Amino acid sequence: MNPTAAETLPHAGVAGSRRSPAYGAWTLAALAVVTAARLLWLAMQTAGLYPDEAQYWFWAQHLAFGYYSKPPLVAWTIALTTGLFGDGEFSVRLAAPVLHAAAAGFVYAIGRRLYGSRVGFWSALVYASLPGVSLSAFLISTDAVLMPCWAAALYGFIRAREGSTAGWWIATGVALGLGLLAKYAMAYWLISAFVFVLSQRGERRHLRGLLLALAIGVLVCSPNVWWNWSHRFVSYRHLEANAQLTGDLFHPAALANFVLSQFGVFGPFLLAGLILLCVRPMRLSGPPARLLATFTWPTLAIVLAESLLSRAEANWAAPAYVSAVVLVVSAALARGWRRVLIFSIGLHLAAAIVVFGGSEAIAAAGMHVPATYDPLHRLRGWRQLGDQVSQALAARPALRLMADDRELVAALVYYVHPHPFDAVEWEPVPGITDQWRMENNERMHKGEDFLAVAEHPLYAQMRAEFDELTPLKTIAIGTGPGGGHTYELYLARGYRGAPAR
Repeated sequence: MNPTAAETLPHAGVAGSRRSPAYGAWTLAALAVVTAARLLWLAMQTAGLYPDEAQYWFWAQHLAFGYYSKPPLVAWTIALTTGLFGDGEFSVRLAAPVLHAAAAGFVYAIGRRLYGSRVGFWSALVYASLPGVSLSAFLISTDAVLMPCWAAALYGFIRAREGSTAGWWIATGVALGLGLLAKYAMAYWLISAFVFVLSQRGERRHLRGLLLALAIGVLVCSPNVWWNWSHRFVSYRHLEANAQLTGDLFHPAALANFVLSQFGVFGPFLLAGLILLCVRPMRLSGPPARLLATFTWPTLAIVLAESLLSRAEANWAAPAYVSAVVLVVSAALARGWRRVLIFSIGLHLAAAIVVFGGSEAIAAAGMHVPATYDPLHRLRGWRQLGDQVSQALAARPALRLMADDRELVAALVYYVHPHPFDAVEWEPVPGITDQWRMENNERMHKGEDFLAVAEHPLYAQMRAEFDELTPLKTIAIGTGPGGGHTYELYLARGYRGAPAR
């Protein structure tokens, strides 16, 4: 006879429930302290927005059900925070640490439900301190929006299997749909859920509930599906292109680089523990561990395969670590390795302080960190560039802004004042590859005059597309000793369009 859901995945036992109030309060206090520290750092730091953040802010000024490369929830989130607190960098990023605190809260709830409050407490602390989470809490991104949705859906899935009513399945479906509006990687969660339900005989009775959750999820994300349908499924085609599954499909160096990057995302000791659990599956004792493993390894396997076939960014497997945290923490505590967890948390937080605060502290002491060793150097210099381009545009108010790179357009739209929302991206290589080329393509502006900002040395190619292309000035922007970028400003009159190739 198959055991019931309550028997297979028990929540906190008697001993755990006696300590629940203390562990719950400690978890809340710890997350509040970490989140407050991150918010204070965001308010004090001097680094500018990363171009992708500036792009999401631009999207937030033009709310829609979808965008070229991403679903809309990150833009909606930025619209909320900037609508309340203004358009400064702090307001743009404000939601990131708060959302990760919410994800950590759901991690606590998952650990508590499966193993007890002690595991929940340590799981939440470990999650909040992960190196990848510290980075993601500093930059507003689709990952910051995805993680609480993923964790909420997993918690709802666990609770739904315990009861006979549809309420938790509906909640799971809402979290699933919001996750799909955050990032399409939420589909990995769905794969894991179906693998878990269909692979174990005792779980197949939950198939109907999971299908209900899927239906609710599809309903919640249907506006984005409709947007993609009306835009020729451009976001889905972008995913296909981004996977780069053409040509040579064997890249062992890319696989090795991805695996090494995960020691930085998840932490060296935690990843070593997860690998040990993978190669020694007998250590995965009990249904809770099997559930957590099923929501961990399919995502990791998919991204590992993608890194071997083409490439994979370090953050692509991040959602798998929601369940992996609880899995590793529960195994560590069961073996009396609490000190290892404490050391890992301390190591991760110390690394975050050095990475995000080290260069600022050294600069405050009157010294400067070489750009090569400054992890934030790609966030520096955008304000200075924006100020100089603002002055050039103010002297030529009849001109429209043009730039030759997507990231450059995004940064200039944010840092030039007044914001040039009608800026155009010049296309040295024709094709629709981002939001600007899709919505405000240069071909829509034939005969117009521009102030062109060029990062790439393509003067001859650009000159062929205008009646006149006059150099105005060179702007050199430093990002620290040994680092910086040079930009050329041109007066570009009479855009004719790209010559036939």
